[in-house]
Amino acid sequence: QVQLAESGGGLVQAGGSLRLSCAASVLTFSTYTKGWFRQAPGKEREFVALLSRSGGNTVYADSVKGRFTISRDNANNMVYLQMNSLKAEDTAIYYCAATRRTGLAEKEYEYWGQGTQVTVSS
Repeated sequence: QVQLAESGGGLVQAGGSLRLSCAASVLTFSTYTKGWFRQAPGKEREFVALLSRSGGNTVYADSVKGRFTISRDNANNMVYLQMNSLKAEDTAIYYCAATRRTGLAEKEYEYWGQGTQVTVSS
């Protein structure tokens, strides 16, 4: 069983930056594909970014490409989401997730955090 805990959300002005962190409870976190998802009010949860098990491949949603960066710290079982040039439409609850599969489909993710709120004021 993997437990994930996000932190780093908050209120930021448009154009600003935030870094979200996700701490995992397992020492084998490096063997999981890691993903970030978000859910805005009144909308379905959507994919944001993923980092492959090897760490060599990343995938981003078109809406965040060039602005967000996913990274990891295997030694500390962490995954991060650096968010720059934030826009009001980035306002959402952000979730980290993990899977032993490819992570190319949301349904593959077995483990989810509780989420952290990001609010971008315009």
